[in-house]
Amino acid sequence: MHSGAASQGHPRASWLGPRQTMLEVFIALLSCVVRCIRAFVMEVIIQPSQEAASLLAAKMIASLVRRKPAAVLGLATGSTPLGLYRELARMHREEGLDFQRATTFNLDEYVGLAPGHPASYHHFMRENLFRHINVAPENTHIPDGLSCDIPATCEAYEASIRAAGGIDLQILGIGSDGHIGFNEPASSLASRTRIKTLTPRTRADNAPFFAQGEEVPHHVITMGIGTILETRQVLLLGFGLKKAEALAAAIEGPVSPMVPASALHFHPRAHVILDEAAATRLERTDYYRHVFDNKPVWQKQ
Repeated sequence: MHSGAASQGHPRASWLGPRQTMLEVFIALLSCVVRCIRAFVMEVIIQPSQEAASLLAAKMIASLVRRKPAAVLGLATGSTPLGLYRELARMHREEGLDFQRATTFNLDEYVGLAPGHPASYHHFMRENLFRHINVAPENTHIPDGLSCDIPATCEAYEASIRAAGGIDLQILGIGSDGHIGFNEPASSLASRTRIKTLTPRTRADNAPFFAQGEEVPHHVITMGIGTILETRQVLLLGFGLKKAEALAAAIEGPVSPMVPASALHFHPRAHVILDEAAATRLERTDYYRHVFDNKPVWQKQ
């Protein structure tokens, strides 16, 4: 096919290899550009323990709230941010960290769970953060899992984020399959807040949060990857060996919808904070440590 095309007035450039097409060269060059961009975008911070990582994350959030008391925070749920939330509560209690003017938006909620259900994210946030700090209840936002019109609810959630001026800092965890929020593998990198169907793997991972024998919902409302990429700063936390493979794929693998967290390479201010166990599959740990240890003081603030 190619030789025929060349004989019909489309000669192959002399610098192309015997099996290369212009498209293949373009793709290779684009890949190099993306890798160069990624080297300047995502910051990987390895801490000695989950506790140390959570403390560092809390200090970053506290610094933002002190600089900007009306900050808009994007919040996550699950076991990953628990240490972070405990430290923020301690900072509020012992250091006077003030959340009175802050606004929060949560990533997601299960469809069909009432806010009072023990496994709902309304309940999770109330028990693990909101009742321990002075954030105004009217300034906290979590998707409505009982909505009778989910598309309208999702559009309204996006509008509320815009009306608040956008999210200043988004906290994220990562699923064992690389999902962020509940954007499962194969999610569009431009997606907005919407309903998603959970994979069997994600439902199994979340089963411990439900009573024994209780079925994990099949559907959730989640911020989209496009929504997350519009935030001004992202803080992704990853802890433990169980997350190591997904983190390696997201940090050092190619950007792909099959690893939703890899889309954070397109975010201008993405920070990934790991403990030692979560970093075991990374190949460039020495480089990440060197970069963090030698940052100028002003960059660490």
